[in-house]
Amino acid sequence: MKKTSGSLIGYFSRLVVQKGGINLAQGKPGFPPPSELLQILKKKSGHHHLQQYAPGNGDFDLLNLLAKQYSQYSPVKSDNFVVVQGATEGIFLTFFYLTTRLLSPYSALSFTPVYESYPELAKTLNIPFEYFDFEKDLTINFKRLEEVIREKKVKIVFVTSPGNPLGKVWEKDEVTKLITLSKKMDFFIIFDAVYMDIFFHERPFNPLQVSSIFKGYDKLFYIGSFSKMLSITGWRIGYVIAEKTHMAKIRAIHDYTGLSAPTLFQSVIVDYLSQFNFGIKYLDSIRSKCRQSYLFMKGVLEELNFTIPEIGGGYFLWAGLPDNYQDGYRFALELYKRVKVGIVPGENFSHTQKQYVRINIALDFSVIQQGAGKIKSFFSNG
Repeated sequence: MKKTSGSLIGYFSRLVVQKGGINLAQGKPGFPPPSELLQILKKKSGHHHLQQYAPGNGDFDLLNLLAKQYSQYSPVKSDNFVVVQGATEGIFLTFFYLTTRLLSPYSALSFTPVYESYPELAKTLNIPFEYFDFEKDLTINFKRLEEVIREKKVKIVFVTSPGNPLGKVWEKDEVTKLITLSKKMDFFIIFDAVYMDIFFHERPFNPLQVSSIFKGYDKLFYIGSFSKMLSITGWRIGYVIAEKTHMAKIRAIHDYTGLSAPTLFQSVIVDYLSQFNFGIKYLDSIRSKCRQSYLFMKGVLEELNFTIPEIGGGYFLWAGLPDNYQDGYRFALELYKRVKVGIVPGENFSHTQKQYVRINIALDFSVIQQGAGKIKSFFSNG
């Protein structure tokens, strides 16, 4: 069976778009944005000055609002931020900046299963990439991690919490140990917090609480976004937080690459967050919906003998296939062919976890029910 090249997320999503079915593959929310946000957008869409370039660093009001919000974790100021075109640009911008200051040979590392952008960015910039496995209980063996970092000369570590595709939430102790290790071994941390607001139980620990970037520690780069928080993935508004010296250089690179994020959308987000307590009511409803869908889909799949790790948040369910299925790619193809449900094979995120698949649960509950029903019919029909 000849496999497609490129992202398997894109491949299986395109199958659904082109030929119909239920898309549980792409990490695109099935929820409408806050109605108040759209009302503000409608009011401001005709303002002529909002159709032009925004300041390269970001809308000044948005920068100040972010600084105020994050000051609960660390004494950040607006010049610790840059607004970018989605978290994807923020991750690339930070990673590229670090490659300009590090001397070869060195490598980057993240934790299996790995979000596809991290190894692909490393490949694009010709940087070796290392995959590090969690323990079976999703904890981290820090002794082994230290050995790998030393042996492979790791200088950049990607962390995402809650994770994608595995919704692991890093505990305070784990974040603290990683930061302590970064001081000891002199490596940088790119902390992808895109799903930080999508949690099932307690709010994930924020690394800014222990990073002390104003006390000589400059190894942490924090990537945030409004895409998943407000269900506006098409608006492409994200941001990076870093120590001021780093940020000055990152902003300079941004001037010649991304230049600026959409002016209108930044302005609308400022008004919405200011008027509606940083979207707290909307976020409560989204968290509840994601948790409901996760628990429902988890129950259905476990009845079909899938293995489902206990996770703490995010958009996805990471599922180990029943014992008689070993190839997630073949399974995903057959599932779509027979019942028109798109999912993502685990090999897209790990070469060693091909018996897993990723399923998007950030959708309307009726869609989750339909998708689960079709997966059940796939098994009931042999």
